[in-house]
Amino acid sequence: MSALDTARGLWKWQWISRHPLLTIGVSLHLLLRTLFGVFWLAAGINKVRKDWLSSDILTEIFLDRLTELPPDSFAVLYLQSFAIPLVKLVAWVVTVGELYSALGLLLGLTTRWAARVSLFILFNLAIGGYYDASLIPFFLLNILFLTKPSGLWLGLDRLLARRFPGSRWFS
Repeated sequence: MSALDTARGLWKWQWISRHPLLTIGVSLHLLLRTLFGVFWLAAGINKVRKDWLSSDILTEIFLDRLTELPPDSFAVLYLQSFAIPLVKLVAWVVTVGELYSALGLLLGLTTRWAARVSLFILFNLAIGGYYDASLIPFFLLNILFLTKPSGLWLGLDRLLARRFPGSRWFS
């Protein structure tokens, strides 16, 4: 049975009554996906409002971060060799990536691709020297969103997967 076939019966009372724990798990997963989407939406809107796309605010953030890091760390090399020279591109990728991840997770639209973009942003934050224990739950959530077809459970992926069977965008 395919994930789409399973998703079709997911919200029917017969399935819910037979699988109460799975229903709770799916509901919790969807709640976490929604909350994570809201997080990314707030982050993306904040960057647009603070004019990350056309100001030097990100350069200032990176330069400040350089003063806090050990000079021989990989994060310093990453910031000096990649992030600072390409700061405008980085600002656009981060801002657009956060907004895309937010919409994808909130709408269940290309959900797994949105989780991949989210994971990419988090990974770059971590290698840029912004890693601490608070990122671990975000990484774990992304892994969860990558491994489960939650867009098929509740989202536009479900509708689009029916229309475009076999598409990897809506799985």
